[in-house]
Amino acid sequence: MFKKVIGQDSSEPARSAPTLPETHRPESAAPVAAQPSYSAQQSAAAPTRQTASATRNVLSSDVEIKGTVKFTNDLVVDGKIEGEISSDGNLTIGENARIKAEVKTATVVVYGKVHGNLTATDRVELKASAEVVGDIKAKVLSIEPGAIFVGKSTVGTPANAPAQAPAKAGAAAEAPKQGTLAGTNP
Repeated sequence: MFKKVIGQDSSEPARSAPTLPETHRPESAAPVAAQPSYSAQQSAAAPTRQTASATRNVLSSDVEIKGTVKFTNDLVVDGKIEGEISSDGNLTIGENARIKAEVKTATVVVYGKVHGNLTATDRVELKASAEVVGDIKAKVLSIEPGAIFVGKSTVGTPANAPAQAPAKAGAAAEAPKQGTLAGTNP
């Protein structure tokens, strides 16, 4: 049996941890018992590591899904999805990914190929290796040089969206003629 000791001075006698059955022993039991100051650091850092790994979901390149994919936090896709992807979280489409889907998430970062519309409540990023055939709707759109995008984009949110509907009814009667500026007398 090996004992992992971190930051212990060799002049101090080694403190032994209580022995547990081998199948139930957590890896961090020896360092926590051996060094109380280390356990305080570990307990502060441990939730960050657990939270990061618990919220990031990965679909590797050998995964193929046909249907609806729903998730809550972050999803990294490197496989094939056909259907619909919806979430309030962040979607990363890897370089090996092949997506034929309607995508509705908070943010989308594309490295691979997407055939379908992308709708994001926050932002869409197309990296240099991205290929998107479909429409994009987002508050922020970022396209790196080398990315391929074929479709229509709607970027930002209109400041006066509700006021446009009444203005259209009156605009037809007062539409300026071609070649003249509105608000000027000929």
